[in-house]
Amino acid sequence: MLPRPKFTPLDDRLYGYLLAHRSPDDDVVHELREETSRLGGHAVMQISPDQATFLRILVAATGARRAIEVGTFTGLSALAIARGLPSDGHLLCLDVSEEWTAIARSTWAKAGVAGRIELRLGPAADTLRALPESPPFDFAFIDADKKGYPVYWDEIVRRLRPGGLVAVDNVLWEGQVVQPDKHGEDVDAIRRFNELVLADTRVETVMLAVADGLTLARKLP
Repeated sequence: MLPRPKFTPLDDRLYGYLLAHRSPDDDVVHELREETSRLGGHAVMQISPDQATFLRILVAATGARRAIEVGTFTGLSALAIARGLPSDGHLLCLDVSEEWTAIARSTWAKAGVAGRIELRLGPAADTLRALPESPPFDFAFIDADKKGYPVYWDEIVRRLRPGGLVAVDNVLWEGQVVQPDKHGEDVDAIRRFNELVLADTRVETVMLAVADGLTLARKLP
């Protein structure tokens, strides 16, 4: 028998209240959101405001110094992570788009965190496989093509320090993961990935109802 749920469904009014009761975004973030919105349908790939705040706080609270991100887009998640790192921290960003990451680079410079961020363009799987396993990463964020999640996950977990965290976006896929009549390359890939994570004995995990679903995993000793 499932435990009684303690979950409050969010309508637009309640979500607005939620956003209003967090530390406010600065002008750099507002400008980035506005510029990203002009990309039309692609803008949906940007993480939500509360998710960005959550990532920044999570990185800072864990004391992470070395981080990696797969899927940078226009740079909001990287900005959040970099702002959670210490001044001598390092974030490695992997993406394939010169156009979208040009917006990211400009934003990072405006925010004064460009010195903490290294961007590598090219297939993330190839870049990850070429990385040494030491020194390990303290924190990772995966938010890229869904069919590539298993490879990104495995390559990152093996390069994560014991106690390090991985955050993975879009694990609920707009709720379609529990709708048996919903099929497609992305939702089917997410379903398979979620089961892969659940069976991975290297980590302990929790799935959170943040934005489109966020899995957090801690690498076990």
